[in-house]
Amino acid sequence: MSAKHGIGLQVFQGACDYRTMSSLEWTDIGARVRESRLAMRLSQGQLAELTGLDRTMVSKIEAGTRRLDALELVRLARALDLPTGHFLSASPAVMPRRPPLAEDPASPAAQVSYRLDVALADWIREIRLMVSLGALELVPIKRYDGKVDGPAGAADAARWLRAELDVRLAPIESLAGLSERCGQFVLVTELPGEGASAMDGDVAAAVVSISGDPGRRRTIAAHELGRLILGDEYAADLGVGASCEAVMDAFAAELLLPVEVIRRVAASTAITRAELVRLAAEYRTSWSLALRQARAAEAIDQNEERNLRARPPTSAELRDAVGWAPQPDLDKIRVSPAFAHAVMTAYMNGRITSHRALELMHGQLENETDLPPMAETDERP
Repeated sequence: MSAKHGIGLQVFQGACDYRTMSSLEWTDIGARVRESRLAMRLSQGQLAELTGLDRTMVSKIEAGTRRLDALELVRLARALDLPTGHFLSASPAVMPRRPPLAEDPASPAAQVSYRLDVALADWIREIRLMVSLGALELVPIKRYDGKVDGPAGAADAARWLRAELDVRLAPIESLAGLSERCGQFVLVTELPGEGASAMDGDVAAAVVSISGDPGRRRTIAAHELGRLILGDEYAADLGVGASCEAVMDAFAAELLLPVEVIRRVAASTAITRAELVRLAAEYRTSWSLALRQARAAEAIDQNEERNLRARPPTSAELRDAVGWAPQPDLDKIRVSPAFAHAVMTAYMNGRITSHRALELMHGQLENETDLPPMAETDERP
C-alpha cells in the first residue's frame, strides 16, 4: 500500500474499535502524531526515547513517509497519553476551531485546549459507536429562544429549562440524566482542565474533569449544559461589562439551586449556616454556589457571606444534613445513564466485548466480574 492511500483497517483491529474509524492517509496520521507531540511539549528526540524508536523514524512518521504497525501505534499512544483512536479516526467537526500548534513547545494553555479537544472527539466517537450499533438513540437538542444579554437573562433561561423539563424547584438528582434529556451526553474523566463541550452535527457532548469535589463537577457540567441551551448566539447579545463566564455562572447557579428556593425558606425561618449547609447538601451544590444564591436572594448580606465563606462545611456535615444519603452525583457516575444502558445493551447482544464494555464505561464498572453473563447468540462479531 502506498503512503498516500488510507491505512489498512485490519492492521489495527487490536489497537482500537475499527467500526468507529474513518480511513486516514499516512500523512494525516503523521500530522496527528506531530500535533500530539507538540501538545505534550515533547521534542522528536524525547518522543523517540519514550517509544524506543529512532528520532529519524519519528520524523518520518510525522512526515507520513513511514508506516506504523499496531505495536508502534500503541507505544506512541501510551507515550502521548492519548487513545489510539485519536490517531486513526477522522476528527469530528469540533476539532478545527483550535489554531495549529507551532514547532516551538506549546504553551500550557494550548496543551490543555488540545487535550480537551481530544477527549471531546473521543467521547463523540464513542457516542456515535453506540448509535451505529442501534443501542443508543439521540435526543433532540433543546435551545432557549429568549434573548440573553447578561447574567439576569441566563438565570431566566435556567428557570425556563427547569419548567420545560418539569423540574420546577426540586433538586436535580442526576445532572447527567437531565443533560441527556436536553440532548447532551456527559462524560466524567481525567482532564487537564475543568471541562468542555461541543456539538458535532446531531451529537452534543460534554466532558467534565474528575478532579475537584462533586459540587464543583456539577457546576462545570451545568456550565457546559448552558453553552448548549443558549447556543453560540448569546455571546453577540451580551451587554457592556457582561462576560461569557459570568453568564454561564448565572445559568449554572440558577439551574442547580434556584433563588426562589432560598427565598421561600427565608420567608419561614432564619437563614443560618446550618440551613445553608442543608440546602447545599440537598441540592448537591458547592458551598460557594449556595452562598452566591443566598446573597442573590438577599437572605444574607456581604459580611455574612464573607464569614460563611471562611467556614465551609466538611463532607461529614453535608452528608449528615441529608441523613447520610447516597453518594454525590458525578462521583462514581462517569457516563450518562442512557449511554451506560446502551453499553450494557450492546454487550448483552454480543456487539461489543467485555473488555470494550469496560473501556466505554470509563471506570463506572471496575472489572469484568461486574458484567452479567452475555446472552447466548449464534452470531458473534
